[in-house]
Amino acid sequence: MVSTRIQRLLVLGTSLGILLLAIGAAPASASSSPREVMMPPRGAAHGSARPSHSSNLTYHGGVGGVGVETGADKVYLVFWGSQWTNNDPSGEAAILTSFFNHVGGSSWNNSVTQYCEGVASGTVTCGSSGTHATNPTGVLFATWSDSTTAAPAHPTQSQLAAEAIAAAAHFGNTTASKNTQVQYDILTATGNNASGAGTSYCAWHSSTPSSYGNIAYTNMPYVTDYGASCGAGFNGMSATAGITIVNGHEFAETETDIYPNGGWLDSKGAENGDKCAWISGSGTSASQVVHFGSGADYPVQSLWSNANNGCVISYP
Repeated sequence: MVSTRIQRLLVLGTSLGILLLAIGAAPASASSSPREVMMPPRGAAHGSARPSHSSNLTYHGGVGGVGVETGADKVYLVFWGSQWTNNDPSGEAAILTSFFNHVGGSSWNNSVTQYCEGVASGTVTCGSSGTHATNPTGVLFATWSDSTTAAPAHPTQSQLAAEAIAAAAHFGNTTASKNTQVQYDILTATGNNASGAGTSYCAWHSSTPSSYGNIAYTNMPYVTDYGASCGAGFNGMSATAGITIVNGHEFAETETDIYPNGGWLDSKGAENGDKCAWISGSGTSASQVVHFGSGADYPVQSLWSNANNGCVISYP
């Protein structure tokens, strides 16, 4: 028979474990189930998870100490499947290639540099502490038309994750250290998107464990398939506005929460893009066309800035 003292110790240990899970004291780990951080369609109800417009982001300890995208901050665009061949009615490939050739170093993306890793869980302001997320120029490192065979008609999360791992191998990013600075944008062709696109989400980002370390990737549907629900004509902009609004949202969120949920989130789990999604009107927090350089003007949403306690279209 277990002694009364031992029983009490077991109860105490169980209670302490429940408390740590409730307050999020333990940092995320590589073995945690991957979370799909979804950008909802316009007008979709967030319910109890609606982002707060007054609650700042806090650091969540990282996954293996990695919480933000540092260093070279590389983006790889992967046009997945033979369905892309001569089949891009909205010109999404050219738009995204141009966008990622210009977004690095922009004042729009600079707000991510206030967030960091290597600090205590619960940190709100990094200051000069920790290792900060970066905003270098030239973030688009390469594209890959993986068109030898057809992609699955409506890929699952595991199939998208497997394609991200295949992309890491294709680009030679076969060590864990290389993949702490990398995100893979998995783009599905028109009519070939994963289940729930356009109704449950416009895009989402996640991560997956692999023999190359943790891999950060985005499921980027062909968003113009979903018209106004995913940004076509939003806030008086063009029919293709959703392409860069949605992918820019996922890009900035991956920079600040590279392996969800180890990075920067608010108390309801919202990231820097979630808190500012689909804001219309004429204010500085509204989605709008931003000038990124000569001949480079792109529709984007604002991003949450702890330093400003609000959504900003440029920083500082």
